[in-house]
Amino acid sequence: MTAARVRSGGRPPTLEEVAARAGVGRGTASRVINGSPRVSAQTREAVEAAVAELGYVPNRAARALAGNRTDAIALVVPEPETRFFAEPYFSDIVRGVGAALADTEMQLLLTLVGNDRERRRLAQYLTAHRVDGVLLVSVHADDPLPDLLEQLGMPTVMSGRRSGSEPLASVDSDNFEGARAAVEHLVSRGRRVIATIAGRLDVYGAQRRLDGYRKGIAAAGLEPDERLIAPGDFTEEGGARAMRELLALRPDVDAVFAASDVMAVGARQVLREAGRRIPDDVALIGFDDSAVARHMDPALTSVRQPIEEMGRMMAHVLLQEIAGSNKERPQIVLPTELVVRDSS
Repeated sequence: MTAARVRSGGRPPTLEEVAARAGVGRGTASRVINGSPRVSAQTREAVEAAVAELGYVPNRAARALAGNRTDAIALVVPEPETRFFAEPYFSDIVRGVGAALADTEMQLLLTLVGNDRERRRLAQYLTAHRVDGVLLVSVHADDPLPDLLEQLGMPTVMSGRRSGSEPLASVDSDNFEGARAAVEHLVSRGRRVIATIAGRLDVYGAQRRLDGYRKGIAAAGLEPDERLIAPGDFTEEGGARAMRELLALRPDVDAVFAASDVMAVGARQVLREAGRRIPDDVALIGFDDSAVARHMDPALTSVRQPIEEMGRMMAHVLLQEIAGSNKERPQIVLPTELVVRDSS
């Protein structure tokens, strides 16, 4: 241990000593240690050097108490465990959030809410203000959690909105344009009987993907047919059920846009069982551009949404809300991109 780290009686170095060593005031040293951007690079470097020399360790508990903070963020997913672990979307969101929080002292608490009992327990936890903010992922239109969080005054950011008039901050991808581009691509490949497997329509993003599909059909001058729209639920089993329904109602279907890669997997299996070749007989497109798309056979054309970037952006916006630097609740929409592979 260096002499700078030794204190009589084993006393640890104080913030005042860090400030004196760096040649700045106590408040400036505190801002650097707490990650405030309102300091110069030179000052930050001096304080960080003093922290390293003295072996200073911030008293996290005292800082949290003084600022009425817990230094914890809850990532809440209102879905059962089965869907959380089956859908790559969620792990990508978690990865992005984790990356954004890596250089902070915030702890991330992952909470799955799959039933009413778990929802009540979470509501009690949040009411006690045991976290500084909440990230909400995969919110359904009738979920009471967003309204509860607003009533509590809890900083909250959602992945996707509940409606076009969402009052809470949100980060989403351009679901409408992604779906429209998928249909446009299928039309350019000569497909004329284009179906879609929709996601759960109590999710706003699924509504927008269906709207984009309808827009693409109309722009191509194709005759709309409700029999070409099959309901799904973002699961592989739901995709398979929807594909069977489509083949029964419109056996002449020559293209399918599935609102998720996982549903496209279910659709592919049913098409193979029916003797339909992909893409020769039926072209297939998914949404998400997850690892599932790249590893399918044939490789799946998919709409890429920047899921990890969405997670990072959600965390950044939430940190700004917690710090009180967000005067407005932003509604951020990130662009999508069609990644063309062998399935179309």
